[in-house]
Amino acid sequence: MSFPQPQRTLALLGSTGSIGTQTLDVVRAHPGRFRVAVLSAQRSADLLVAQAREFKPAAVVIGDESQYLAVKAALADQPETEVLAGIAALADVAARPEIDVVLTALVGYAGLLPTVAALKAGKTIALANKETLVVAGQLVTALAKQHGAAIYPVDSEHSAIFQCLVGEKPDSVEKIILTASGGPFRGRSAQDLAQVTKAQALKHPNWDMGAKITIDSASLMNKGLEVIEAKWLFGLTNEQIEVVVHPQSIIHSLVQFTDGSLKAQLGLPDMKLPIQYALGFPERLPNSFPRFSFLDYPTLTFEQPDTSTFRNLPLAFEAMRRGGNAPCVLNAANEIAVAAFLRDQIKFLELPDVVENCLSKVSYLADPSLDDYVETDAETRRIALELVKL
Repeated sequence: MSFPQPQRTLALLGSTGSIGTQTLDVVRAHPGRFRVAVLSAQRSADLLVAQAREFKPAAVVIGDESQYLAVKAALADQPETEVLAGIAALADVAARPEIDVVLTALVGYAGLLPTVAALKAGKTIALANKETLVVAGQLVTALAKQHGAAIYPVDSEHSAIFQCLVGEKPDSVEKIILTASGGPFRGRSAQDLAQVTKAQALKHPNWDMGAKITIDSASLMNKGLEVIEAKWLFGLTNEQIEVVVHPQSIIHSLVQFTDGSLKAQLGLPDMKLPIQYALGFPERLPNSFPRFSFLDYPTLTFEQPDTSTFRNLPLAFEAMRRGGNAPCVLNAANEIAVAAFLRDQIKFLELPDVVENCLSKVSYLADPSLDDYVETDAETRRIALELVKL
């Protein structure tokens, strides 16, 4: 006999981006299961207002404070929705008592402080912001344990690992294997990539994502960030994490156990499935998403990543091995480098140069506090901005 499940109240941080809009598709597909209490956007005010009209949340937050008055005016006839602005407001709404699940779909370092606030309030986190664990994995996982807060991954690769581990004992894991599509430049040499444009880098072969994540995928930094995230999500050692290139993006990742057996999670490249799994866990909610057929993909292939051409991946592994604030430096330097590439300030092959320079220049801290992470992020951005302006 099945019993009706209680409605879950959601705070959706980053509702106007790719993950945010797909999350709202999942909510629409399951009327009565989820209630959206908070929506937030950094700059997309018009879409945020449209979402607020549809979902009638208790609060909306616009990150760009210069747009606060415009959003407030647009929602003046909807008194049930409070309009707020800025990072402090975002952290405040994430910790509100009526919230059951905080889905963090913010891009980059911006996700850290709201996630910390939500964890301190004991909220369940559906984590689509990998940078939170990259920047401060040790601190974040300690807070989750201290406050009894669960973290469920939304990234397709980490969701795959999570699904493969359900019902398994932690000490039965030998290693995990994260799959990577290889991005639009798989198989290309450094010479080939010397003059690639941002338009070429933004054409991902399998996934529809925001600009920053798409560039990260092209440079393999996205996979490097996922490696560090996986370490903290699943309590792994550095040696238990491998990366393999799988161009079809059907096997989303694998777990190898101590008896030599492997579990893999397969499916079409569609972020709505891992989003739904995180929001509904431990249930598997039915849906009408397209189904995978082996007949459509008769050949699944695998290869080693080219770490000599795509240097961001080994840089991420090195930052993970160093620990401390090194992954924080890696992330901040990369955010500045990607923004510079998208503004045509640097070339594609210069992305890892910025990261490597910052890792050598920023002061290393073995056991940083939250304030140390904030200072490291700021220091790295200053140095990285000087590098991209040279």
